[in-house]
Amino acid sequence: MPVREISDDNHFELELADAGRRLVVVDFSASWCGPCQLIAPHFQLLPEIYPNVIFLKVDVDKCEDTALNQGLTAIPTFMFFKNKKKIDKIQGIDINALAEKILEYADVSDGDEVEEPKAAADLEDYGEGLMNLNSFISEEESECINESDSHPFRQCLISDTGYLQSDFDEQLIISVTFKQAVKIHSLKLKAPAQMGPKEIKLFVNQPRILDFVRAEHMDSVQDLLINPKDLEKGTPVNLIYVKFQGVRNIQLFIKNNQSDGVITQIDYMAFIGSPLMPLT
Repeated sequence: MPVREISDDNHFELELADAGRRLVVVDFSASWCGPCQLIAPHFQLLPEIYPNVIFLKVDVDKCEDTALNQGLTAIPTFMFFKNKKKIDKIQGIDINALAEKILEYADVSDGDEVEEPKAAADLEDYGEGLMNLNSFISEEESECINESDSHPFRQCLISDTGYLQSDFDEQLIISVTFKQAVKIHSLKLKAPAQMGPKEIKLFVNQPRILDFVRAEHMDSVQDLLINPKDLEKGTPVNLIYVKFQGVRNIQLFIKNNQSDGVITQIDYMAFIGSPLMPLT
């Protein structure tokens, strides 16, 4: 069940009453709040991860009485309710702290278990205002050249749901388009040590997807030499941050893999950074 948008103060009270003994997590936010928009895509993932918990989203401008009655002092604030009573709250955009509170208060008795996150890497806290940007990727506008039909690019964007493999040879060109401009701090790759990427050329905001000949001969924004230990652990590789500001599209030319074999594989890929928007 998706996050439920609260339309007015009466709607909020009805949702609490209907929830009964189930845990209710409420996101108090506003459309003009920068930090609220940063954590919003992650909050939208939580109903799938915790199907026995009810998630509500309250716009404080539309539900002023509710915000006042709950003693709201800052946004984003996440409040926890059971039996219509507030039992806890946290403020800020620490997704790990939010997940810990959910596990603390969710009722797992009588076989009503909370599912383990399918994509725990998506909720990792990278600090310094950084976050996983994969939820900002426009999959319809993104593509991969030389991907295997049975293991396409989209499978490596969510942890533990599959993997990307090359098809005819070891090279790949991955073009990723974001729904809005972002700042990319680092690239996280997880792959088998021998099959994972080795040399990668990065290109930013190209007008169209590159082919292999152009990618080979064009000057890149940055070249990466990936350590196989980083692939095994999924350790983020830092980019030259100042060169990856205002990114709408990033293209990765994967030249080869660690063993110079025919097939390159990526189990998980994530872009770490922040959306390009003013913070309030």
